[in-house]
Amino acid sequence: MAKRAACLAGSLALAACLLVQPVLARQQPDTAVGTIAAQELPKEAQRTLERIEAGGPFPYDKDGSRFGNYERVLPAQPRGYYREYTVKSGGRNRGAKRIVCGGDQRAANDCYYTEDHYNSFKRISK
Repeated sequence: MAKRAACLAGSLALAACLLVQPVLARQQPDTAVGTIAAQELPKEAQRTLERIEAGGPFPYDKDGSRFGNYERVLPAQPRGYYREYTVKSGGRNRGAKRIVCGGDQRAANDCYYTEDHYNSFKRISK
């Protein structure tokens, strides 16, 4: 809020803030990520994590596909670092729950859980 108040101080300052604020937002995306212990995940998410560590099999064709991190909520990494996996929801479609893992997939050391289709994430701790 203080940054916004400073932006309102003058028209020149306002122009500078409009140019800088989007950059500031991109520099701190991982601050919105919480944590969750693997054993606290819903049972279906625990099963998905086990499948990732085992290398499959996965119930959906899109499981293991590249996750672009376009929302910039997860820490910035090179393209192709993150992969996404569906957490079964019991419905006819894939639902909103996913696990996104980075790096060595079978190690599952850099994994995140979302239950709202990438709007928020929790880093999975083991």
